[in-house]
Amino acid sequence: ELGWISRVYVNRPAVVRHAEQIKKWKTVKGNWQAAWLLKAVTCIDLTTLSGDDTPSNVQRLCFKAKHPIREDLLKALDMHDKGITVGAVCVYPARVSDAVNTLKAAGCDIPVASVAAGFPSGQTPLETKLAEIKLAVEYGAREIDIVISRSLVLTGQWEGLYEEIRQCRAACGEAHMKTILATGELGSLANVYKASMIAMMAGSDFIKTSTGKEVENATFPVGIVMMRAIKEYYWQTGYKVVGFKPAGGIRTAKEAITWLMLVKEELGVEWLTPELFRLGASSLLGDIEQQIFCHVTGSYPRQHELAMA
Repeated sequence: ELGWISRVYVNRPAVVRHAEQIKKWKTVKGNWQAAWLLKAVTCIDLTTLSGDDTPSNVQRLCFKAKHPIREDLLKALDMHDKGITVGAVCVYPARVSDAVNTLKAAGCDIPVASVAAGFPSGQTPLETKLAEIKLAVEYGAREIDIVISRSLVLTGQWEGLYEEIRQCRAACGEAHMKTILATGELGSLANVYKASMIAMMAGSDFIKTSTGKEVENATFPVGIVMMRAIKEYYWQTGYKVVGFKPAGGIRTAKEAITWLMLVKEELGVEWLTPELFRLGASSLLGDIEQQIFCHVTGSYPRQHELAMA
């Protein structure tokens, strides 16, 4: 529906003003804070995307994914029997088998997500992108995080972008597809809105802010625009199963809670589930566990007390 795209207008000053207000929101305290943080844990895509990833550090990541918060801390909160795990483990295609085998051996059903389609630059031929997606699915990935070709957005080739994402969606098969827009490289908030719409029209299960490798990653203005696009898509189509994933630069428990509160405000409480909201992060879980430790014990942990963080 190119008519939707041609009519898009984003009031940037209003979006920025709203984003500044979000930063001033008062955070929750006490048991309410602990509850929000545990909710955030269940929505984390626990990620390692480093050039020096090995089977052993992927295994360590999977163990942490299954046991994100120390058992004694969960018992103190009476949450030890609620099956709290992260939302997914996210790795490169070459490490998917390691993650799948480790989680299977641990008797855990946490899905493995794989970045693909020329991550992070997107500067590879479409045939190569599709082959990489198919290999990741073949290795056992149940979620695929593709990245779009930013040049198609910057040059206004909306039909070309639609076709690329559509073919990626077909290559994913039964796997869920998260489409990374790399918003820090799209030039304007209007382009972010348009790219979000195209991604949803082409069948994306999630739209995701960033690869985590750009200079600018998940920001509140971008998050507002993408969530408004999800809301409009739902109003126009009645299709309510497109999720949102901010990723890159989210490192503190306070930031995680703010993102949860923003999703609740913009999309509603029904989006606050792992099926419709994820946080892409590698170091966030460590800070959340520290805050929960402090809530339970009254003091922050020493370095050796949260060794797996």
